[in-house]
Amino acid sequence: GGGFIGLEMVENLVHRGLEVTLIERSNQVMPPLDPEMAKLVQGYMTKHGVRMDLNDGVAEFKQTEDGALEVVTSSGKAHPADIVILAIGVRPETALAKMAGIEIGQRGGIRVDEHMRTTNADIFAVGDAVEVKDFVTGQWSLVALAGPANRQGRIAADVIAGRDSRFRGTQGTSICQIFEAAIAQTGVSEKTLRQLGETDFEKIYLYPNSHAGYYPGAKMMAIKVLFRKSDGRLLGAQVLGEDGVPKRIDSFAMAIQMGCTIYDLEESELCYAPPFGSAKDPVNFAGMVAADILRDDMPI
Repeated sequence: GGGFIGLEMVENLVHRGLEVTLIERSNQVMPPLDPEMAKLVQGYMTKHGVRMDLNDGVAEFKQTEDGALEVVTSSGKAHPADIVILAIGVRPETALAKMAGIEIGQRGGIRVDEHMRTTNADIFAVGDAVEVKDFVTGQWSLVALAGPANRQGRIAADVIAGRDSRFRGTQGTSICQIFEAAIAQTGVSEKTLRQLGETDFEKIYLYPNSHAGYYPGAKMMAIKVLFRKSDGRLLGAQVLGEDGVPKRIDSFAMAIQMGCTIYDLEESELCYAPPFGSAKDPVNFAGMVAADILRDDMPI
């Protein structure tokens, strides 16, 4: 599996000196990413000697005549192995909820409202097993992330105590270390927008330095930003780089949650000193490049 756990295990096993093959059923690692950003991640893995078998799933595990382990894929390939780690995703454990007559949503999670109540008003549910609304698209989503789960727990406790706390929805803000780099994302991806039949969006790519270029250690970042053509509202961002990635994805994430536009990114006042950023931060640059397109100053 080529998701978060799979990639984190790959990195650690390589650091331990093992030869690693990653088998992934889809055509890319990190399925939430858009394919062109996933290819950058795959480049780092190839650079560190990881073998990748994409578009192929595991069919069976066999023991050879000499007692070794063999992993057979759907396409018929056989991979000899000393150890196999299954990092193939999660499904909500909903047996108790079903026994209690609680509604299960279309994505297989426990259906809850914004107060974290299930369809039984006396029962609350939080965490990886619940379906919540995607903050950007409004669609039901199933997101197994610790940040949203923690906030949901606090909201449920507030509501039980009589407060009118509400969960705003999830943006899927996440980050994963890939050897010397990090890949992060927030909001909606282009492929999700296309799956939903959306046409009112535009995308940009930019490759700024992580901090002032004249200061030692600056690294180029790859940034993809999605926004509405009609009003410039920020929809999603994906960032890969070897320095400064968390700072930028957190800025994009907060901007999305506050309903900001790419014009707001232009005007964002972010901290600057040569070791940490530039006078025009990559977040500002993203807003400027996007605004250039919507103002027709620099059509693409």
